[in-house]
Amino acid sequence: MSNTQICCPKFNVAKWDNVTHEWQNKPFIYESIPQLFHIPFPPMIGWKITKMWNIAERAMATLPDKSETLILFYDPHAFKSEIYLSVTCHIPGANNVTISGRFFSKVFDGAYNAIPQFINEMNEYLKSQKLVAKKYYVHYAYCPKCSKKYGNNYIILFAEV
Repeated sequence: MSNTQICCPKFNVAKWDNVTHEWQNKPFIYESIPQLFHIPFPPMIGWKITKMWNIAERAMATLPDKSETLILFYDPHAFKSEIYLSVTCHIPGANNVTISGRFFSKVFDGAYNAIPQFINEMNEYLKSQKLVAKKYYVHYAYCPKCSKKYGNNYIILFAEV
């Protein structure tokens, strides 16, 4: 990538910050990756996302507007992370899943290792709204190169409430 190229679309904070989403069987494809104490192996992330993206493109199931595409990360335990790529339909041969529920999203700007702090902030906010998070998904708005280029490292927390 040259210094002027950007692969991630410009992120619209207002579209995702303090928003409630009602998902009914929202389609995703899924992969898992190993991690060590919640730290994924970076080459594995890129490889899995590229694999998922290529499968979705071949099936013509990518979202028409890339700014709508979600790549959600969920850490069920310290040694495994799950990656979900939003798609438009069921894809034969892929690990298809749907996600349903009510989700509250909040945008943070900071380092990846600040996610525990962001979750604490989100929990406090949800508590003030008399809500409790059942589960958290994380979306990174930019890849590391685009984060540098744009000057922000936006992270969206999706709390299932």
